Amino acid sequence: MHILIIDEVHNSLIDTLAQANYILDYLPKITSEKVFSIITDYDGIIVRSKMKITSELIDTARNLKFIARVGAGLENIDVDYAKQKKIKVINSPEGNRDAVGEHALGMLLNLFNKINIANSEIKSGIWNREANRGEEIGGKTIGIIGYGNTGSAFAEKLSGFDVEILAYDKYKTGFSNKFVTECELKDLFEKIDILSFHVPLTDETKQMFNADFIQNFKKDIYLINTSRGKVVNTKDLVSALKTKKIKGACLDVLEYEKLSFEDIFKTSDNEGFNHLIKSKNVILTPHIAGWTHQSYYKISKIIADKIIKEFK
Repeated sequence: MHILIIDEVHNSLIDTLAQANYILDYLPKITSEKVFSIITDYDGIIVRSKMKITSELIDTARNLKFIARVGAGLENIDVDYAKQKKIKVINSPEGNRDAVGEHALGMLLNLFNKINIANSEIKSGIWNREANRGEEIGGKTIGIIGYGNTGSAFAEKLSGFDVEILAYDKYKTGFSNKFVTECELKDLFEKIDILSFHVPLTDETKQMFNADFIQNFKKDIYLINTSRGKVVNTKDLVSALKTKKIKGACLDVLEYEKLSFEDIFKTSDNEGFNHLIKSKNVILTPHIAGWTHQSYYKISKIIADKIIKEFK
């Protein structure tokens, strides 16, 4: 089997497939145009986020048996069309579940204990204990939307805290366990203090967290988003931060990610983004929740193992 790899991957993927006698062309610098011109030579393609695997590319790839995405999200692949063409789509969400769970918890602890603020102040010669009095996670009710790999990992990481964890998943039932209680969306609106998103980006989840959604919550809440930036309507989030309906936010992803961040930092006409970066009750990280040294190895190795298992 002849496989094209068009993004940078951990050596574990290359070594594992090579040892299983697969023929590999590792071309992480390849252009989209070049992929189109050579894809007919390959039985499989391995991607991360370099380019979209469209129906046009799939039609060009007459011999393609699988598309593998090193990571969790599949929004850059036309999955439905691939299935129509009997092409297997493989991803590795198991590989970064622990990284995302730890990162979500770390951001929440940072926000509640004002660690970034206190650290910055001390390094500037300011010793201010009272203004940096923290908030405890214990006693809170935490809501999770999407109980897949990362949602369940986050619940597990929270198990040492004195919290109630409720989870809603539109496409899954019967998952209540020692970490979490399955619930309906209305239960989240009624009970929670903290909301964490763990969903893929789909037509249903795009802009899901908007003004109408926010107003359903009985309490003022904190938001965590480590899923996809476009799940959250930034303008509506900023409005809710200003009214304190949203008490604080931890955002590893932003809906502006496809834009040039250098340009965003230079301009002053993006009111929403400017508010987020200036807000002391907002923690921002650059889409690194699932991007640890360990997860880089795991997402690559898992993909290789799945390919071998599927095409023995």
